[in-house]
Order: sequence, then structure tokens, then C-alpha cells
Amino acid sequence: MKQIDMIHQQAVENTKTKIMDDIEKFLGEKEALPDFKEYLDNRSTYISQIWLNVWLTKSTNDFSKRDKKAFLSERGYVVEGVDRKLINKLFRNEMRDYEPFNTMGWVKSRIDEQNWEEQYYNARKKFLKKVEEDRLLEHKAGIKEKIYQVAQTVLSDFQESAYLKIRHMMAKELKKIFNENQKYEDIDTYMLEERLTVIGSFNPDDYRTMADFYDELTGQIHQIASWGRFYFEYETYEYHFEKKVLEYFSQVAAEKIMGSLDQQLLSEYEDVFEDKLSAGELKRIIKDLTEAYLDGFLFKLQEEYVTDLMNLADTEFDEAGHRAIYESDLRERMRRKEEERAELERKREEEARMLEDIFGREYNPSLRRNVRYILHIGDTNTGKTHHALERMKEARTGLYLAPLRLLALEVYEKLNSEGVPCSLKTGEEEKPVEGANHISCTVEMFHEKDFYEVFVIDESQMIADKDRGFSWFKAITNANAEEVHIIGSKNIKSMMMDLLDDAVAEIYEYTRDIPLQVENKEFSLKHTKKGDALVCFSRKQVLENASKLQNSGRQVSMIYGSMPPETRKKQMDRFIKGETSVVVATDAIGMGLNLPIRRIIFLENEKFDGTRRRRLTSQEVKQIAGRAGRKGIYNVGRVAFTSDIGLMTKLLEKEDKPVETFSIAPTSGIFERFQKYHRSLAVFFELWDKFESPKGTNKASLSEERELYEYVRDTEIEARLPMMELYGFLHLPFSSKEPALIEQWLETIKAIVADEELPEPPVKTSSLEELELSYKAIGLHLLFLYKLGRKTEAVYWERVRTELSDDVHEFLKSEVKNYKKKCRHCGKGIHVDSPYQICDSCYSARNRKRADNRDRWR
Repeated sequence: MKQIDMIHQQAVENTKTKIMDDIEKFLGEKEALPDFKEYLDNRSTYISQIWLNVWLTKSTNDFSKRDKKAFLSERGYVVEGVDRKLINKLFRNEMRDYEPFNTMGWVKSRIDEQNWEEQYYNARKKFLKKVEEDRLLEHKAGIKEKIYQVAQTVLSDFQESAYLKIRHMMAKELKKIFNENQKYEDIDTYMLEERLTVIGSFNPDDYRTMADFYDELTGQIHQIASWGRFYFEYETYEYHFEKKVLEYFSQVAAEKIMGSLDQQLLSEYEDVFEDKLSAGELKRIIKDLTEAYLDGFLFKLQEEYVTDLMNLADTEFDEAGHRAIYESDLRERMRRKEEERAELERKREEEARMLEDIFGREYNPSLRRNVRYILHIGDTNTGKTHHALERMKEARTGLYLAPLRLLALEVYEKLNSEGVPCSLKTGEEEKPVEGANHISCTVEMFHEKDFYEVFVIDESQMIADKDRGFSWFKAITNANAEEVHIIGSKNIKSMMMDLLDDAVAEIYEYTRDIPLQVENKEFSLKHTKKGDALVCFSRKQVLENASKLQNSGRQVSMIYGSMPPETRKKQMDRFIKGETSVVVATDAIGMGLNLPIRRIIFLENEKFDGTRRRRLTSQEVKQIAGRAGRKGIYNVGRVAFTSDIGLMTKLLEKEDKPVETFSIAPTSGIFERFQKYHRSLAVFFELWDKFESPKGTNKASLSEERELYEYVRDTEIEARLPMMELYGFLHLPFSSKEPALIEQWLETIKAIVADEELPEPPVKTSSLEELELSYKAIGLHLLFLYKLGRKTEAVYWERVRTELSDDVHEFLKSEVKNYKKKCRHCGKGIHVDSPYQICDSCYSARNRKRADNRDRWR
């Protein structure tokens, strides 16, 4: 039999059953035998329609989508790509006229006068029986309701007495647990991934209240429900006592209610139910009522002092005596809570005084009144830094503070090449020049005791950076100089005027001589031309796009954040000299790098900021786009986007939001005052979180310092190193997201503590990744060497690092065209032109898995 015939036969049988049920219902409700004709007149519409309803429902539900499409296709319908709802509609329409069942004819053939009368008596008998059953059920429900109402009144008056009983019973349970059960080691999750470890017996003195004890594990496993799914987890004593309280209260509540029911109600119950009311049945009747009291009892119990319950456990229960004990315990508890509140308040006040003493007015600027501040405010690529440096070159002594080691290196080379002797100083290197009275360094190297005639502080908008901003604040407000040149974007002007007040002697505002022009056509890689700088937001994207361009015959320079500064300089020089025609870069190109760029192209409009992927801000778009154009070479700077041109243009033209806050970080003075109270960095981090920074400031998160601290917390390293020295090691500026560097950092500190030779940084050169990581490893080693004053050793490692940067440069020159794009799942190679991040086999496997999941849910 074909599937449709089988389903059709089932629908016929279902229809017959429904008609017979309808006849039985019709007859049962009649007090006298009706004519068969009366039934047909009353129910003809129902009889006529029932077949269509049954058939359409069953055929629609029992046929698969594939079978429906095949059926419709045989009848000339086009079904490929058609919506599921439309398929169902067409199928139902076809089924309407498919072999209809003659319901009226079947009824007439099925019923005759003799069996009609027999059917009536059978139906009437069933109907009357059901009426009686319903009446009895209603009577039973009424009796249960009376019992329930009595229970409500009884339990309302019984609450206090019940809790005294519960309190005594749970005290005995608690003592039993402390005497007989084992304590398990704390685990991070109660799920079953971790095995439990017994660590000894319970000590009641370890717990103040029952709430403190509730998180301990019983060692049992129980099932919990969450969002419709069930899980097994280790049971805590909170669940244990919840079960015990409910179980015990159900018992004493049932006993109390049973004694309060009058004999008449009990007799009525016995007559109707043909059995005496048992304690178990009474518990079922009042189940929701007893559960309603549970939360109140549990709240009272968790507030109980463990010592009070332990003292109560061996006391014979007497309601009056236990009530007196409870009231006494409550008074004592309230007294102790008042004492604890007073002690907490005293500690808060003491902590507030301590916070004020440690942090106090540390971050109110104390400007040297004899310093002249000159502001250089304007857009990117407008000559601000050039004008400030020209003034510094004229001075007897000068200090340039840069946000990046590369910029410090660039100014160091620029001044020396122009006949102004200048030394270089960063955390990772020192290059003293004989006879030099000028120094170029990174902003973190600023030391307020050193005097210079002229300071130049670059990229001052970085004062708002949540982790590094305080270095700018400190340099600006504590500059020991005759004049300080502050360079920044337009949105920093208002803050600088508020911060420096009447110390601002001059303000120079710069605007672009070269206009920016946004192209109205979406950019594609094949449109790349000489002088273009293509910007993306990851090293991986830089290498992939550079590889594509080199394989299409273009010579490419690359710039990205983790690239050695010396390599970056060489890559820039190749572009400036015309050895390469295109730059592919990350947003590292946006800070202080002056290149002859004809056009800036945004290959992406979003970036990952360490937490999430987000759209670029207006300031970021301007900072990067501002690198387009070079006076005398490209007198119009062009900007192109690969998508959302209108939106990105609005961001480029949007007025900058003024910087309103600056970042603050711990100072040596703060640590000195802190050490009067504590010697633990863990406590310091807690106090830093509690300290409310002054209005207009944001506290540095100290997230990297905290993460590194966890590696040395409560170890010999922390015990043996002075706190400020340890914090100095936590504060070293290296890539703390690299596991290999963290391991190197930790091993070096261990060697320092043990007074052993510092471990040499690992140097591997077989791939670009290894070269760059080795460069960073040597950089970290140099940070330690300079911090320890071991400059002779540092000279050797600077030379090794320079050689590595040369190797990176050569690799990028010759090997990047062979760069292999890798599948992010399996790591196998993908063709560099593939628009996807996973290979074909991983893509197919993923689709198979999705299909299997869909089938499983059907």
C-alpha cells in the first residue's frame, strides 16, 4: 500500500471514531430516547465537516516536506526554492478533494433502529456514571478544601512554635554533621569536573553563622534544573538543610493540624474516601502551604550563630524553655551585630583616613610657576612637532618625550643628522652621544629632577589613555624647564587650558594646508596605485595583503605594532626612497609617522580593541586619514574606503569631542605612604580600587600589573623583594599577553631573588614569528639589565637585537610574498586570495555538523 493510501485509511478510521464518540455524547445527555433523524438534523454540519478537518490535519502532519514537494511536482507545480509555508498551503489545497469519505452515508449504513436504541441505553448509563463520579470528585475536593482552610488557620498561629522545634532539630543535625562528616577542599565549580578531596574534620569555630557554613560540600551529588535542562552537581549544605527543614516541618505541621481537625470533618472524610485520613495524605493536601513557610524558616536559620545552635543541640525540648533561650540568643545576636556594625564603621572611618593619607592631594597639579607653556594644537600632519623641535634645537639643553620608542629613535637620528648632538634613552636601550645636551626618550623615562631649557612633549592627547596617560600628566605638570612645548590634537586644548591655567604663554593652532578628499567609489585591492597606504587592524591582515600585492608585482613596505622599530624605520625608508611603491600598515601609521602618502585606504572600518570588535571612532579615522598628502609631492590627500563611504566620511568630518579627563596612576610617594600601613601589594590593589579618583580623572586599571602579580603572590619572590622594587618589575613595559615572555619574566625575577645569573633570552630565527618573538624577548631582557644598572651587558644584547631587526627586515623584503594564509581551525594553508578564514575541509565538516544537529532536533 502506498504511503498516501495508508494515511488516508488511518484518517477514515479516526473520522469514524470521532463520529461514534459524538453519537455517544449526544445520546448520553438525553433523558429519553431521541429519533435517529433528530441526531442527523442536529449534527449534520459536524458530520459533514469532520472528515475534512481530520484528513487535512493528518495529511499535512504525516507527510514530510520532501514527500509534499514530490506530490506537488507530479501535479505540475514548481517547488524548488519555494517557501515551506507556501508548500503546505498548496498541498492542503490538493488534499481537499482527494478521495473524500462519505461520512453521512457511513452513519446511515452503520445505524439501524435496533442498535440505535441499544446505543442509547449504553451511552446514558456511561453518562450517568460519569455525572456521579464528577459529583463525588467535587465532594472530595470540598472536603480537602475544608481541611486546607483549617491548616491555614492552624499554621498561621503555629509559626513561632514550629520554628523553635525546627531550630532544635537542625541544631542536633548540625552537631551530628560536625561530629561525623568530613570537610572537603574548596573547588571553583560545583559541577563534576573536579574530584572532591577530604581535608579533615569540621571545626565549628571556623563559622560565624549558618550562612557561612552553607557553602560547604556534603559530598553527595544531586540534580538541578536550569533553563529547562538538568545537570548533576555536588550538593552543598544549603540544599541539605533546605530538605531537612521541609521534611521536618511537614511532619510537625501535619501532626499539629491532625490534632486540630474536628471529628465531624474526619468522619465525613472517612465516609467519602472510604478510608481514614492518614498523615501522608494530609502532608499531600497541605504541601504547597508548608512550602510557602519554608523560605521564612530558612532565612531565620541562616541568621543563627553556629555556637548558639551547638549549645542548643543537647538541651531537651521544652517549648517554654526553648522560647526563653531563643529570645536570649536573639538579644545577644542583636548586641553582637551592633558591636560588629560599630566595628565595621570604625574600620571604614579608619580606612577613609588611610586612603586620604595615602592618596590625598597627590593628583592636584603643582606647577612650577616659572615655567612657560607653549601649546601646539592641530590636526595630524600639520607640522606641530617640527616647529616645537626647531625651538628645542636652538636651546642649550632639551628633552623630547615621545609616546613610542620609534618616534624617540626618529628624533634622535634627525637631531644628530642636523648637527645637534642628541642621546637616546628608552626602557630597552641607552645611546649616549658625546657632548650631547639634548635627549630623546619615551615619556615613561621622564625624571622630574633633571633640568632642561626646553621640553617637547609629543601626542599629549594620550593623557586620557587609561593605562599610560599618567606619564603625560606627570611630565606636563612636573616639567623642570624654562619652557615646555606641548603637542596635541585639537580636542586637548580645553583640558590643557584648565590644567595649566595662566602658565600658558602662547598657543599655536595648526590647520592642514593640504585638503583631504574622500573618493566616492568603494576601493578594491586591484585599484592599488603608487603612493597608497592600505590600513588594516592586525599583523595577520598586513602580511596577507602585502603578500597579495607582492604576488601581483608590487613592491610593498609593511608597518605593524609588533614590528621592531628599527625594521619599521627601514620599511619606511624604502618607501620614502621609492624602493617600494605601496605601504600596508596597521593603525600604527597614525601616530607620528610622516611619509609621502598619496592616498590612505581603510581596508576595514572596524578593529578589535582588546575586548570587542567595534567601529573606528572619529578621532581614529582622522588620525589615520591625516597621514594622506605631502606638501610639494601630493597637494591633495586622498582617502578611500572599501564600504560604508557615507558613514565613514561623516566620522572623518565630525567635530572632535573634547578630552575631559586624564588618567592617574600610583606614584612613588603613594607607595612610600602606603608602606606605613601595609607591605602587601594585594592590599594595595584593593585600596586602589576603593580610592575615588578626583573629579576629571580616571584611575589606571593596573590590569597587566595585577595579572603578573598573581604569578608571584604569596611566593618567596614577594617575601624577599621590597614592595616598590617588585611593583617596578610588574610595571615593566613588555607584551604580557605572550606566554613565552611571561615565563621569561618570571624566571628572570626568580634568578634576581636567588642572586643567580639572569637567564639568557631565547633566540630563534626559523620564521617571522620566531624572529619577532626573539626580538621582544631580548627587549624584555634589556629592560631588566637597564633596571639593574648592567649597561655593559646591555650593549651586547642591543647589538644582537639590531641583528634580529635586520633579519626581520630582510624576511619582509624577500619572503612575505610566500606568506601562507592558515585555516583558523586546523592550521593548514589556504590560498592567500581566499576570502575565507577556514579551509574547505573545515567548512564542509562544520556544515555536516550543523546538518546533523538539525536532524537531531527534528
